[in-house]
Amino acid sequence: MNAYVAEVLEQVRRKNSDQVEFLQAAAEVLESVSPVLDRHRRYRDHAILERIVEPDRVLMFRVPWQDDRNRFQVNRGFRVQFNNAIGPYKGGLRFHPSVNLSIIKFLGFEQIFKNSLTTLPMGGAKGGSDFDPKGKSDSEVMRFCQSFMTELYRHIGPDVDVPAGDIGVGSREVAYLFGQYRRIQNEFTGTLTGKGINWGGSLIRPEATGYGAVYFAQEMLATRKDSIEGKICLVSGSGNVAQYTVEKINQLGGKAVTLSDSDGTIYDRDGINAEKLAYVIELKNIRRGRIKEYAERFKAEYRPGKRPWDIPCDCAFPSATQNEISGDDARTLVKNGCILVAEGANMPTDPEGVEVFLAHKILYGPGKAANAGGVATSGLEMAQNSMRLSWSREDVDQRLYGIMKAIHASAYAASVEYGQPGNYVMGANIAGFVKVADAMVEQGLV
Repeated sequence: MNAYVAEVLEQVRRKNSDQVEFLQAAAEVLESVSPVLDRHRRYRDHAILERIVEPDRVLMFRVPWQDDRNRFQVNRGFRVQFNNAIGPYKGGLRFHPSVNLSIIKFLGFEQIFKNSLTTLPMGGAKGGSDFDPKGKSDSEVMRFCQSFMTELYRHIGPDVDVPAGDIGVGSREVAYLFGQYRRIQNEFTGTLTGKGINWGGSLIRPEATGYGAVYFAQEMLATRKDSIEGKICLVSGSGNVAQYTVEKINQLGGKAVTLSDSDGTIYDRDGINAEKLAYVIELKNIRRGRIKEYAERFKAEYRPGKRPWDIPCDCAFPSATQNEISGDDARTLVKNGCILVAEGANMPTDPEGVEVFLAHKILYGPGKAANAGGVATSGLEMAQNSMRLSWSREDVDQRLYGIMKAIHASAYAASVEYGQPGNYVMGANIAGFVKVADAMVEQGLV
């Protein structure tokens, strides 16, 4: 490891000793870009690492709201605006009981490089709350979102910071958040993405992260003159990312056989076809039910309390949450014949698992590259809002495919340039870092 990198990492650990997820993300990026620091002294001269690991600002605020029994409740809200060297801050909002400052900082830090890779002018940010929308009524969710936005609105805007959805923040939550922003500011601007199609949203946005992960997987396979067609695929999660990962796998001739939620995993050996997927979308997006109901409906195997990673497969698409693949899971995947992992979630493989995949030369697409389709299409939504235009489904999908091809090409080229062809962890981190670092150098001490 470059001595400068080691020195900065030690500073980061000392200042953020209790922030496990953020430390994991910072170490992964900084260690990957170590060869760049060996080659280019100007980044040290401009203290780029010291500056890039510190957010521009961290916002933490109280979110009071009233439940359906007229009881007062209080949650904690966050927005971490990490870096806007190449464009306005951009990153999702996550509503989940696990949300804390470490998780929001890790997600915001990752977002810097993910957004850089998209080829679009967007900086990195993330936000959210420890509020749990699960089991809440629409009225309770609306009141919470209105209270959350009543604080957040003063820190965001179409040329400042553009939030979107993430875990626990779907179309319903984005609608309530946007409605409150519009009410307070008395303006209709593209301040959030993931909006409804009738009021400024973009076609393909719900599908984009899942589609993008499969497009990236297809590009990785093409480097070995292979494709998704005929591949048995494991998919974790059952939200938008997982749903549309399954849809695109089907369209490209593969067979997805698993989905999961926090209670367990379903394993359908016959494959999750279009009819079954439509049921999952209705189950999860409308009824907000549990994936166990799929097993009961279609006579599939249900595995309570388990993740899918011990099932034999060709490809794996972790699409649920961070650190869902351990080192042992990774070894099991390799042993069972998995040749490709494309991350639909943010940092779903822990450091030991990543090392296993790299050591076995698995085609491994890290989240900041493989799941960048969602934020890329959010960027396309921002462009449409700025021009007061609405592009067709085909046009947006074509642009998304082009962006994912470009992300793959830049990550692969960087891996080749620095002597590790096909190491997409190194390649994605370097390609994303260099673009942001150069902008910071050129703009001076800001």
